[in-house]
Amino acid sequence: MSEQKNHPSDVHTRATGSGHATTAHDDHKECVQGGHRDHVAGGRAHGHQFDVGKSNPAACTPEHACGAHAADHVHGTGCSHEAVPHGDHTDYVVNGHLHHPCDKHCDDHGPTSTRRAP
Repeated sequence: MSEQKNHPSDVHTRATGSGHATTAHDDHKECVQGGHRDHVAGGRAHGHQFDVGKSNPAACTPEHACGAHAADHVHGTGCSHEAVPHGDHTDYVVNGHLHHPCDKHCDDHGPTSTRRAP
């Protein structure tokens, strides 16, 4: 997981129990909101992303069929799946793994521990 540029945080909206999805990363939790992942520490939000690698590849996987959404589902703003940065692109969290829209299918870009908050 890489760290992105730090930015001022309205800590109350990104704190544990805020209602945003969270993901585990090393020894802390991060909040997922607005297409980015933040770890709040010292009054600042430290942006993180999934790195492209063995656990989270960026390969095209046309054979992937997770069945977690309709075949004609389109990932994007308002699609109900959390957007997260992955390398140089955006993926969507679907049933514990990263989906990347590709042509007429979704690529499987590996597992994530991101969970939607209750």
